[in-house]
Amino acid sequence: MSIGRVTEISATSTESFDDAVKQGIQRASKTLRNIESAWIKDSNVSVSNGNVSEFRVNLAVTFLLDD
Repeated sequence: MSIGRVTEISATSTESFDDAVKQGIQRASKTLRNIESAWIKDSNVSVSNGNVSEFRVNLAVTFLLDD
């Protein structure tokens, strides 16, 4: 039987939501082992002078605990 844990992280990108997700998972994988999935709980943007300046995602990352 496998046991998993969920942790929440936030990631940002000046490029896109997709890039923010990729950067968040890449960074999380430096610390967390056995990442199985991620759920985008929330996404929003920062606006500066009428333009989107940053894309932000809040992720729920699921990883399996070591035996």
